[in-house]
Amino acid sequence: MTPNPNAAFKPAKTSSSDKAAATDHTARAIVAAEKIARDKKTEKLKAQRLERAAAEPVAEVVATKPSRKSRRP
Repeated sequence: MTPNPNAAFKPAKTSSSDKAAATDHTARAIVAAEKIARDKKTEKLKAQRLERAAAEPVAEVVATKPSRKSRRP
């Protein structure tokens, strides 16, 4: 038997369940990475918002009477 020179380059056939499992694993990894990045960004923005709110002077709210609308026929 002589070795087939093309046998080294021919990929082995994979089952559809193996392909589906690999795709599922990859998709879940991508979604998890995006969730981690989104959570980090949310925490960063929340910290900046709280820092800015603490730096702003507290404005006093003055209660005003609501203006009456005139009645026109």
